[in-house]
Amino acid sequence: MAQREAVLRLDEQWARIRSGAAHADPAESDRLLAELIGALREPARTDADCAARLGLRLGDLAARRFGAGDRAGALAAIEEGLRHARQAAGHAPEYARWYARGLINQGVWLAWPLSDADRLPRHPLGAGGESGPSTMERAAGERARDLTRAAVEVWASLDQHDPVNRRGLAQAKVFLGDRLAELGFASDAVAWAVDAEAGFRRMLLAAPGPEEAQEAEEALDHIGRQLELRLRFLTFESLAGLRTEGLLPERLLPQAVVAARIQGVAEAEIAARLGLDTEQVVTMLEVTPWRAVWRIEVRGPDGLWAPQPAPWRDAAEVRNRTAEEVAAGLIRGFMESAAYPGDGALWRVRVWWHVEGDPAGARFRLVIGPDSPAATPS
Repeated sequence: MAQREAVLRLDEQWARIRSGAAHADPAESDRLLAELIGALREPARTDADCAARLGLRLGDLAARRFGAGDRAGALAAIEEGLRHARQAAGHAPEYARWYARGLINQGVWLAWPLSDADRLPRHPLGAGGESGPSTMERAAGERARDLTRAAVEVWASLDQHDPVNRRGLAQAKVFLGDRLAELGFASDAVAWAVDAEAGFRRMLLAAPGPEEAQEAEEALDHIGRQLELRLRFLTFESLAGLRTEGLLPERLLPQAVVAARIQGVAEAEIAARLGLDTEQVVTMLEVTPWRAVWRIEVRGPDGLWAPQPAPWRDAAEVRNRTAEEVAAGLIRGFMESAAYPGDGALWRVRVWWHVEGDPAGARFRLVIGPDSPAATPS
């Protein structure tokens, strides 16, 4: 009993340092955390509380390692920590929460190479992208997705009358959407983000405290930005399917209408499939511009593609025009310009929505010249 109490006092001391309530230099913090983890190992064999705390503190160690750039060490520590956390999770709701948060962290660290410095997916187009993740990166991303889905299930199994659990579930759904987006499952990522958004809006309606309200507002801002990005990668079929399932928020309908028009869908079909009046669709297209980004390249004698200078590599806001129509105007202008390399040359044009990027993400692609393939509007 005395040994257990000593371990818990050590854990409390670490918790104060971790929260900033007490100060310790980095070396002292490392020493104390290592001592605490070592002290918890033996009682964790038979004591659920110590097992849960050991899982939590191994998670702290993993976070410190990851922050120091040691991703492999972080993954090793969190893997061990989750074994103990899983053992304790069924004994108390708090232990289950610790376990769920550990699962999410492990997912974030596993999937880290799949996102860029702004934590946006490097390969949002999945199998359609020109360059995708390596086999090992994709396997790690798939495991991250499965771990995050398991975290969602843990949170969902807890009492949803408790606001802590409701918030945890909504947060877990945001992370699951992120993991799916990284693997190129844009439609599923949107569905989970919309589900999470509804959860955070319900939290705000319940009149939470200032700290909880701020957290919910920040989460909603993050989700809003993610949804706007992800909608750009959806086909019209996916957009229509989300609308049918009630997973396309009203505020995003103008963007969905523009996305469909960019793809060349007729106004009447857009209205029918998205449950809108044709007049609504026409109005949305008139008042909602999209940023067309284009690049024309000419293939040189060395076989390399050379981007042409402005105006053949540029961008502009356009309204109620398809990507194909934008490209048609560029093609006509280029063929009449001094930059045109002649009928015997090979050249290509691409048009993106919003940002230049992976060729697979282009809304329109066409190679022109001898033996060139046909146009490939997306």
